[in-house]
Amino acid sequence: MSSIAIEFDKVVAGYGELMILNRLSFKARESKITLLLGPNGAGKSTALKTLFGILKVRQGQIRLHGQDLRGAVPKDLLTKHGFVFVPQGRNLFGQLTTYENLELGGMTLGIKETRARIPEALEHFPRVKERLDSPASSLSGGEQKQLELARALLLRPKVILIDEPSIGLSPIVVSDVFQLLKKLSRQGTTVLLVEQNIKSGLKIADDVIAMESGRLILEKPADQVMGDPHFESLLLGGHAAT
Repeated sequence: MSSIAIEFDKVVAGYGELMILNRLSFKARESKITLLLGPNGAGKSTALKTLFGILKVRQGQIRLHGQDLRGAVPKDLLTKHGFVFVPQGRNLFGQLTTYENLELGGMTLGIKETRARIPEALEHFPRVKERLDSPASSLSGGEQKQLELARALLLRPKVILIDEPSIGLSPIVVSDVFQLLKKLSRQGTTVLLVEQNIKSGLKIADDVIAMESGRLILEKPADQVMGDPHFESLLLGGHAAT
């Protein structure tokens, strides 16, 4: 059995006066893909943002290999703990070239080390490699998402938090992205994935966390969830994607 990498213990968090996570507790295994599921507003994206230090833990604890992460800011999580966060949508500097976006992704490494790592990060993305001198805004949606992932891989992450990577992408690109995540997990990276396409997510996930109203409602290995009545209720509620 894999050891526990990340643990949420009765975590309360939210935006201003609005509390989204309601004593949320779950565990994510090291070097495995944990898929977070649930209806809109369940708190999936909020959980990733809280884990990455964007939102403050109001109550409870988040632990990494038993170490309390409360108070850690994104820079610490990037540089000291090997976290990267790939949020929803496109998060690039459109007026800058593909190469310049990669350089910015390695700011914490220094320019010399960043440039040395760029060829390694691009090994997974041959189409992005062909567009290094193009403005990021001129890339297709799939190429932009791949550029975001390449930028994240510059840091050689130990933990990847990725939110809805399939939005706006073709099935072929989605398959490529998911197979890359699976490969990275096999190489030792812990992945927390929020994904609206349940069927695609289940194909690569090791474990499933289902949430509702900021609380855990199901925590099981991915190959066991289809027969669980709580999971079936999520599907019947119209939240599954084909």
